[in-house]
Amino acid sequence: MRLLSLVFGLLLSVNVMAAEWVGSPAPAFALPDQNGKIHRLADYKGKWLVLYFYPKNHTGGCTEEAKRFRDQFTTYKQRGIAIAGVSVDSVESHKKFSDDLKLPFTLLSDSGKVLSKQLGVLNGFGPMSFTSRETFLIDPQGNIVYHYDSVSPHKHATQVLEDVARLSKS
Repeated sequence: MRLLSLVFGLLLSVNVMAAEWVGSPAPAFALPDQNGKIHRLADYKGKWLVLYFYPKNHTGGCTEEAKRFRDQFTTYKQRGIAIAGVSVDSVESHKKFSDDLKLPFTLLSDSGKVLSKQLGVLNGFGPMSFTSRETFLIDPQGNIVYHYDSVSPHKHATQVLEDVARLSKS
């Protein structure tokens, strides 16, 4: 029972850490994509950025979520919204995942776990680390305007499009 309370407390504190980012500038990052090219937050200035974290390449929910973003990519692009998937998988793993699914958007490798720790989405221990399925919506000025801490791989891509449309009108 004591262990269960400790685990629950840790999970709750991680969720609170992630929520505190909303309304704040997104953390600067410099991460390689599936081709080894470094991407920085500054590269996305002037665009909406969907920074979506997912646990592991080539797994059921992660594959479904990536496909949904892929299938709506044209709409995202037309609306000036960039998509970047992030996990702690390697550049090589991202390359294979991207090629297998024919993904037209960026996958960032946070193998050093820096950004995942900063945003409070890192789970597991040591080599068994993975990110939660969470998304941060970053506005064109570089501020986090929404944090999705509960994501349905089947509905998320559509939900984000609707939220950007709503926030753009505000």
